[in-house]
Amino acid sequence: MSSDLVDIKFRLYDGSDVGPFRYSSTSTVDMLKERVVSDWPKGKTVIPKSANEVKLISSGKILENDKTVGQCRIPFGELTGGVLVMHVVVQPSLAKTKTEKRRSISHPRKSSAHVLYYES
Repeated sequence: MSSDLVDIKFRLYDGSDVGPFRYSSTSTVDMLKERVVSDWPKGKTVIPKSANEVKLISSGKILENDKTVGQCRIPFGELTGGVLVMHVVVQPSLAKTKTEKRRSISHPRKSSAHVLYYES
């Protein structure tokens, strides 16, 4: 049964890692995201509020929530005893982004710019 288990660590935006953790090959990507959010290191400038704000990337592909670890590690079939590294991207929800834009539009900041021209 140990062949049905895979060690995965999650590489964050600043190069630090969360894990490694051992997962069954039947664990879903959504389960992995939940673990990343619950074990997110304190003191980071970017903090996901939910698993929906997290994207996991393996072999250059964004992994779908309903895929299993076994389906995601197909290219790593020859990886024996190693740790699979998945990259983590935090993407705030679209609703939050729209709210922030509305706030900035309803309360525009005053700014000025100065342009200096030099003639020769």
